[in-house]
Amino acid sequence: MPAVSFQGVAKTYQGARGTLRALDGVSFDIAEGEFFGLLGPNGAGKTTLISVLAGLGRATEGCVTVMGHDVVSDYPAARRALGLVPQELVFDPFFSVRETLRIQSGYFGVRGNEAWIDELLQGLGLADKAHANMRQLSGGMKRRVLVAQALVHKPPVIVLDEPTAGVDVELRQTLWQFVAQLNKQGSTVLLTTHYLEEAEALCGRIAMLKAGKVVALDRTANLLAAASGSVLRFKTDDALPPHLAEHARITGRMVQIRTKDAQAVETMLAKLREANVRIEDLEIGRADLEEVFLSIMQAPSSPRTGTAQEVLA
Repeated sequence: MPAVSFQGVAKTYQGARGTLRALDGVSFDIAEGEFFGLLGPNGAGKTTLISVLAGLGRATEGCVTVMGHDVVSDYPAARRALGLVPQELVFDPFFSVRETLRIQSGYFGVRGNEAWIDELLQGLGLADKAHANMRQLSGGMKRRVLVAQALVHKPPVIVLDEPTAGVDVELRQTLWQFVAQLNKQGSTVLLTTHYLEEAEALCGRIAMLKAGKVVALDRTANLLAAASGSVLRFKTDDALPPHLAEHARITGRMVQIRTKDAQAVETMLAKLREANVRIEDLEIGRADLEEVFLSIMQAPSSPRTGTAQEVLA
């Protein structure tokens, strides 16, 4: 039995401007104990899919189950099996951190939960904030409390919807250490993130959504292996000429250019010299998950979900 199952899930919205199909026949399973990544650009349908999973929205078509419980017909059991960390900072300003976690435990009928609450506070770096009012916390600390709320009833499935958006490096490290430990102990984790280096490091398998459809679904290692060629990375203060810039991904001073082989690297370096582009910190490496993601998203719509080799071919 999969921990989470999406079967033919579609979601259609009716509006004054017509019909919007936010999800279009999404189907995949997440095994128990898996650390699974769900990636896609803004508007791809990730949050809509998670809303359907958590019972915050209802699918127009299809079926979703959590630990074998249908999220519509068996909602109470499905919701108890799920711990959701939402994108938005949602908190009650009238309670302390410990009171918030006690109340959240009560929502799920969990009593005598102080030992686990203490472990959550310690593991997420909140021990010294246990008696602080939620209004007094920084945004990063509030995010930690959201994670603790999602975990306080010990759900077997944890859903992290962009949990590290806009937070500092310390919180990211603390969060991933704690979640990775839970995953090793058997918890299933579903992660959505725009920080693709996190997905590459943490997720054993990844699905990519584009316009409400799954356009890639494979093991992370297979996705990376299917991206042939190398990536030329360097820094420069000079502007690339148009015929080179159109093949590059430029972020501030950092430039990344995909190349097919060693000969293509030499050719590209010669072109940069001819254009009088001064290079610093030159690196030649394999494509990372961000390169794979961009290749898949920029490709014509795939006729079907396939392996990494089929999608990137």
